[in-house]
Order: sequence, then structure tokens, then C-alpha cells
Amino acid sequence: MDVVAEAERGLLDFVTIEDGFGLQSDRADRVAGRLDSVLIAARVAPVTQHIGLVPTVVVTHTEPFHASKAIATLDYVSGGRAGVRVRASPSPAEAALFGRRVFAAAGRGELPPSLIAEAADYVEVIRRLWDSWEDDAEIRDAATGRFIDRARLHYIDFAGPYFSVRGPSITPRPPQGQPVVSALGHGGLPYRLIATAADVGYVTPRDAGHARAIVAEIRAAAEGAGRDPQTVRLFGDLAVFLGGSAVAAAARKARLDERAGSTYTSDATVFTGTPERLADLLAEWHRAGLSGFRLRPGVIPDDLEAITRALVPELQRRGLFRTSCPPGTLRARLGLPRPASRYAAVEGSRT
Repeated sequence: MDVVAEAERGLLDFVTIEDGFGLQSDRADRVAGRLDSVLIAARVAPVTQHIGLVPTVVVTHTEPFHASKAIATLDYVSGGRAGVRVRASPSPAEAALFGRRVFAAAGRGELPPSLIAEAADYVEVIRRLWDSWEDDAEIRDAATGRFIDRARLHYIDFAGPYFSVRGPSITPRPPQGQPVVSALGHGGLPYRLIATAADVGYVTPRDAGHARAIVAEIRAAAEGAGRDPQTVRLFGDLAVFLGGSAVAAAARKARLDERAGSTYTSDATVFTGTPERLADLLAEWHRAGLSGFRLRPGVIPDDLEAITRALVPELQRRGLFRTSCPPGTLRARLGLPRPASRYAAVEGSRT
């Protein structure tokens, strides 16, 4: 909770919470597992006011019906600040925990096309379930004993190669209509998942030119899918180790690498330097077309505090970051419209 409170004091838009079913390390002297990300977000929600909460859901081994109601509930608990990061897992070790599927070992960063297609269907199902209650479906009329208007609940009748879900949801429509859906992609098919299914995409450019190319590729894919490309927010991912000087930051990272017994690497660019230089980089990449940034602190709380207490003030001095927290939902803060229920105009519902 202290970590999220620090991020909120720094006026950050949202925090993402990692999750996974496999062990993080084979070493007994290191933390090996994670607590459930949705439960963490639900615990943090009542003690925060403004910051968005975006837990990760591993879609490969969970059911969209269960995820949809959990995230909808989080949206209620947080007052419209919920999101979800969908993640596909090709890990044979994670699959073995469930015993239902068998995966061949994939190369680093590679995802089989079937898992991307499954993730896209997963997102479609949870969005339909969020829409399956119209906004005014709840009556709550104590005099007549009527809680809902059954005509405003809808079967989604989704049937595909991966899921068959009739619906409707058992949770009323979330405050945001649809909580923010996000996904991480490094290229190819994951970019298409972002373009067609996500509200927010996390991407990992190497430099400004690469960022510009990524933005163009995803926006073209969104437009090709019949979607307004401006409705997709693209956030650059960076792992950051900050210090008072470039030398100090590099020396600190070197000490951490030595203590860990290996050099820290990431699927994202690793930045080591001062908050001022990081502000230069973020401004440059923003001009290349990125909507914002998801910064991964190299060390918590040290680098998080460097972000909130040094980087944010530097960006504010340059007029590149807000100085107060705007009210409203996470969707509103990201400039995303609240979608209407796709079923609201349906006549003669079977419910």
C-alpha cells in the first residue's frame, strides 16, 4: 500500500500490478512467488483516491467470466479507477500447474499465434460481459421488491474456438462502462492484439525513431481493423535506475548487479542516469508519438521515489506534467470515452 500511495502522491495516472502462476526464481534465497494481483488491487483501492489500479490477468489459464466480474467489482470498489492488463503465457511450467494444456518451450519473447488469438477472444468476452447489463438495469425498488429490470440484461451468446459463454454477467455494469484494457507487445501479433483489442498498449522502443515506427505500425493496424487509431493509447516501457549523477546511477546499478550475481536485463530499454536526462528522453519519445510512459523502477522504493520526487518535479518545471490530480475515472484521465453498452438498443431481450 505504501508503494501505491507514493505513486499517487506523485500524481501518476495508474500503477500496474504483475502476476503469474510460475515461480520467479529457482533460488531459495529470493522471493519466488506473487500474491494475486486483483486481490492486491482490491485491498489498495479503499485507501487510495485518484490513482488507477491495473492488475495483470493471465488469460491463458483463467476464465473470462471470472475475470470480468473481478475487474468489474474492482471498478466499483475503486470508484471507476480499474483496469486490467491481459497477459498470455506460453510457459510449459505454468501450464503444468493446471494439467489441461501442453506447450512446447517457446523462444524468449515469442508467443504462439493461437495464444494471441485466444487473448483477443478473451478480451472480447469480458467486454461483452461488462456490456451485458445496461446502465439503468438496476431498479432497487424496495416497495415492489424489484432489484433489476430483466429486459435490460442480455445474453452475450459468445461462441468461438476458445470460449463458449452465454452470460449475462452476475455483476452490474462497471462505473466506467468498460474498465481500461491494456496489453504489452514487442512486435508482430502482440501489436495487432493492442491495435484491435486494447485501450492501452505498452511498447518497448529502443530510441525515438523506433518509437515512431511502432506508433505508425499499431495505428495502421487499428485503422485497418476499422477502429479509430486515436482511441489506442501507446505507452513506452522503460526500466529505470536513477541517481544524482550519471556516474552515481551507473555505480549503483553495478553494485546491484554484483550483489545479484548477474547483470540486470529487461524486455524494455534499461535507462541508467539522472532524472533530468530521463525527462529529456521522455520528451523526445513523446514527440515521436507515444501517449505516455510506464516506468518500471529498478529498485522499490528507491527508484519509485526518484520518479515521484525528482522526475515529476522536473517534468512539471518544463510544463510537461500536471500539477494537480484531475477528478474522474481512469478512462477520463486517459482521454478515453465511456463506451455505451452494445446491447442497449437490443429489443425483445430473452431475459
